[in-house]
Amino acid sequence: MTNNIEDLVANLSSTTLADTVSSEIATILQNVDTKSLLKFVSENFNALLVLEQSIWQILSEDSRHCFDQSKCFEELFHTLLSFNKNLIFTSDETNSDMKVSLLTPQSQDIITGILKQLENCNDDNDPYYVMISLWLDNFSYYMHEEAQYVMSSVVNDLEYSIADKFIMVDQYKAYLNQLQQTNFSHKQLFYLQTCSFSISSYLFCKGQKLPFTSEEILHYLAKDYLQLIQQSSFNVQSWSKDFLSCITQINNLINACCWWSSDKEKSIKILLPSKDISHMHIQSLIRILQYKPFHQEIQVQRSNTETILIGTIMNLLIVISDIHSLVCFIRTETKLIEILLPLAETSKYNRISLFAYVILGEVLSDEHLKELKITTNICDYFFYMLEHAWNHPAHHFQRTSVPQLLRGFLNLAKNDIIQQKTADTNRIPLLINMCDQYSIVYDILWALSFNHDIQHQLRSNRKLMMKLTHLKQELNNAAMRKITHGILWNLESIHEDRAPSENEDGTTFDIMISYSHKDKLLCKQIYDELINTGYRVWIDFDQLRGNVMDAMTQAIERSNMIVICMSEEYRRSNYCRAEAHYAFQRQLKMVPILLEKHYRPDGWLLFLVGQLLYVDFTKYEFARAMEMLFKELEAPIQQDHKVTLTLTETTDPAVVINNDETTLLESSSLPDDISEWRQTDVQNWLIGLNLMQTSRLLCDYNGSNLMNLNRYLSTSEPQVILKFLQDDAIEKTNQNLSLIEFARFQDLLGQQISYSKKFNRRQKPSRFLCCTIL
Repeated sequence: MTNNIEDLVANLSSTTLADTVSSEIATILQNVDTKSLLKFVSENFNALLVLEQSIWQILSEDSRHCFDQSKCFEELFHTLLSFNKNLIFTSDETNSDMKVSLLTPQSQDIITGILKQLENCNDDNDPYYVMISLWLDNFSYYMHEEAQYVMSSVVNDLEYSIADKFIMVDQYKAYLNQLQQTNFSHKQLFYLQTCSFSISSYLFCKGQKLPFTSEEILHYLAKDYLQLIQQSSFNVQSWSKDFLSCITQINNLINACCWWSSDKEKSIKILLPSKDISHMHIQSLIRILQYKPFHQEIQVQRSNTETILIGTIMNLLIVISDIHSLVCFIRTETKLIEILLPLAETSKYNRISLFAYVILGEVLSDEHLKELKITTNICDYFFYMLEHAWNHPAHHFQRTSVPQLLRGFLNLAKNDIIQQKTADTNRIPLLINMCDQYSIVYDILWALSFNHDIQHQLRSNRKLMMKLTHLKQELNNAAMRKITHGILWNLESIHEDRAPSENEDGTTFDIMISYSHKDKLLCKQIYDELINTGYRVWIDFDQLRGNVMDAMTQAIERSNMIVICMSEEYRRSNYCRAEAHYAFQRQLKMVPILLEKHYRPDGWLLFLVGQLLYVDFTKYEFARAMEMLFKELEAPIQQDHKVTLTLTETTDPAVVINNDETTLLESSSLPDDISEWRQTDVQNWLIGLNLMQTSRLLCDYNGSNLMNLNRYLSTSEPQVILKFLQDDAIEKTNQNLSLIEFARFQDLLGQQISYSKKFNRRQKPSRFLCCTIL
């Protein structure tokens, strides 16, 4: 018998499946290694096409006798399965048209025949369920990997029938509810594992020919799915191989329904109608995710059960937390961070690393990023992937597209430490090159443009500046117009020197409410209460049109106080950040309120609110919280006056360095509690310590500002702080910052705050014990 596969396949099709022919074909396929696979497929394409379609044809007929009568044919069947799986996961260089032809059924008659064979299975353990499951599972892998090529009318008809006959039926739900049992029939595995895998892969391809919407599938399965995950998550270590396979593909199906829905928010709220249910489900998913034996089985590609399970859980966590705003809950109430860190750093599968970094980027604060020392790894990973994907003709790299990478980096870009790392590694030109093709880059640049170094890099790019100026004038898209104005606002000169805009109608406000529009309902209640009490309040309910930055500045300039409505969404909002910063620069009285349970101010928001007391609307009933808010609003504003002092070289610093390492000003005029210091107190303290340049640099600081600065100094990267202060020093004092003086100031400030804390504990414990707000 010849070793030429074309002759062998010809003989196979013209004989009654002779054992020798089947065996020789199997031997040839087994000897094709990964390196020679592409060449082999190219040289023997016609023979392989006949062989592949022959197997599809056999499966659509009464194929049991083929396996019963010929062990050699069974060997060929399994060898071809393995050969196909290797072909599916070969590099992008494989001719996609060849793959489509080889791996896709070519006629509707084949689909009709397969469905007829399934209908004729009277035994739940009929071997046909195993045969068709193996073949369809391979096809599901292929659909997921080659989503852009695989669609055809035959595939649409196949998936339509699977959804209609095997998913949205009582039998599927019955098997789902029996899944906790130890024994699985072939039929049950076909329904729960194979059919779930097939539909989830089809949804990944954005298939549009199902008889049901993803929302309808979720309505049908959500309750049973949640109960299954909740119960089984407590005994992951006892899962059998079949149970693991079923629960993986069921989770994969639910994830696909949520991820590819036209309305993700609607889908997630069908699955998880309340935050309590969301919390419970997240905890269940994390219990599964933390099982380390699964981590050890992760492959380089999405080619086995454990890799799919870990990836789909992380993907689902991203969607859930994005819709339900559960970042704060995940950060404070779960162990997800410590689970994800090693996965991000060591996973063989790049998309799992991507998902891990995306979640970490959402969950970690600047302080966390600094503490864990993973900023370099995160930035290097994203920009390595981005650069390779951008330079690829199809704009993807290792099966990850440029849009996926940009969406993952968007939230990371809002952390100061990531911004500085991006600036230091000169990544801005790469992002600018992507602007025309991916509009999300403008939102990323807006986030990054709060960094001084990046501002300089953006200003120096003439092409970008011309483009922004043009977009500002021509854009009809409200969201893009807002982003463009936001970038240009950040690139303007220092805003505290900005002349107030003309107030043509003379309207002024007692209070401005600054909030994220995701918190609109509660803020509307607060607004109504303030209005009813007689306050004149400015709030943007309709989302400003035109140049939103100009409208924002006018609102701040006409207001006496600003209520900062703190939440994770507020911290993430570029617009809210610009708004709060400008109010800070204009020295409006700030009254922070907390609107989201589990959230604590971090990053830039922590820098602004610092030691300010805030009203916790998540802890108290609304009426009680409003009483506390009224009290804060009515509290007298300390009149801070800038001081002008004549300094000489003989100024005598009235300072005593005590043996207990506490540094105090001898004058009794300063309050012992540094938070009570006025601007004049700060100036007297700095001048008394002979910190002349620092006194000019911090001429508008009070004690709370000093404490806030100290916290920022202790939690941020030194080079970031020095850069900010250096820029301010040149602008305000026309001198470079003295590092010697700065180091001395930082040390003395730390000692003064330490003394203040000791004094408060010793002298005024009731101030903290009876305080009803932080």
